[in-house]
Amino acid sequence: MIGEHDIDRPEVRAEVEAAFAEYEQALVGNDVATLDRLFLDRETTIRYGAGENLYGYAAIAAFRAARLPQGLDRALDRTVITTYGRDMAVASTLFRRPNQPGRLGRQMQTWVRVDAGWRIVAAHVSLIEEPQSPAAT
Repeated sequence: MIGEHDIDRPEVRAEVEAAFAEYEQALVGNDVATLDRLFLDRETTIRYGAGENLYGYAAIAAFRAARLPQGLDRALDRTVITTYGRDMAVASTLFRRPNQPGRLGRQMQTWVRVDAGWRIVAAHVSLIEEPQSPAAT
């Protein structure tokens, strides 16, 4: 059981923030090897994308290898990283891309610490029309 004192331990949160930053840098730079490394190599790893549903590490890696590297720049907004105990975290962020005006991206990742370090075990990316009200974002 995770007690209240185990949520957002500063040292664990700093580790996940660093892993999340590494992921973001690899994403916008199309560093496929790093992106692949940061997903857990298991059949149970899932990534729901804006236009695809990927089940298993192999499907996620194949998607990354085939994706065009253009238009990956984005600005993050309202990133929230919450850790639970020493080995699990959820990262949520909004993003906007210059090549998609009027659209708001949403990304959530579940991170788990394994022997090799922090890895994503589940991810979801979606796009919506930019809400008109600031309170809606």
